[in-house]
Amino acid sequence: MARENYNDLLAFLAIAREGSFTRAAAQLGVSQSALSHTIRALEARLGVRLLTRTTRSVSVTEAGERLMETIGPRFEEIEAELAALGLLKDKPAGTIRLTAAEHAANTVLWPRLIQLTADYPEINVEICVDYGLTDIVAGRYDAGVRLGDQVEKDMIAVRIGPDLRMAVVGSEEYFAGRSRPQSPSDLAQHKCVNLRLPTHGGLMAWEFERDGHLVKARVEGQWTFNSSSPILRAALSGFGLAYLPEDMVAPHVQSGALKRVMRNWTPTFPGYHLYYASRRHSSPAFSLLVEALRYQLPDKS
Repeated sequence: MARENYNDLLAFLAIAREGSFTRAAAQLGVSQSALSHTIRALEARLGVRLLTRTTRSVSVTEAGERLMETIGPRFEEIEAELAALGLLKDKPAGTIRLTAAEHAANTVLWPRLIQLTADYPEINVEICVDYGLTDIVAGRYDAGVRLGDQVEKDMIAVRIGPDLRMAVVGSEEYFAGRSRPQSPSDLAQHKCVNLRLPTHGGLMAWEFERDGHLVKARVEGQWTFNSSSPILRAALSGFGLAYLPEDMVAPHVQSGALKRVMRNWTPTFPGYHLYYASRRHSSPAFSLLVEALRYQLPDKS
């Protein structure tokens, strides 16, 4: 049956439950004659009589009783679910799906959202760690996280972190007997730990800048990973140089486990931004998440 006939079924259910065209018409807000026409058309399409009418009463036939018992509970379930959804529109609840690179997930999303989920137990957060610049609409994500210069122009972007600087580091063990690189061209003489990107299966280029001169270096080494944590582990174990976010390696540089090189070549990138497709239909839960992540500039006073 065509979907436009669902109203006919609702009309039939109202008459069958009320046992009266008069009361059913009042409930539905239509005239008795219009309701009679609707039921006659429904019976004609189905090819069976659903109601027995007399001048004093209305009763369901055997076919009508079967139809009422079959569809009645289903429409009640639909009505109950619609009512439940109506309650959710003003309540912070539901699952929010995000996609982000590992560093953003660890340094921004996790520390900012643990308090949100503690304060609102009915908000669930799902984070997919991904370096592939995922299409959040096609992937059915509520939002994604990228560096500011990677966000598409048609997306709404909210800054959630400070500017990000990269660092080239290696262990003392690795540098034993090796000269330390001074410029990107020196990296050809070194083992480097690569990051494999899911987009086209390529390796991430190491980006450098000095005096307005931009360089994208393609490096080589024995080890390649698809996330940053094992790259850091490999560098700490002396397997080569790593190109990682400054804050990620800072504790190891401070402890002396890693040595930083080429400091004057490593550029600053626009910080992480939360991006999403539309302001419309923003749920209370999503609005709370955006505000929890929104970056506040340090107070300089």
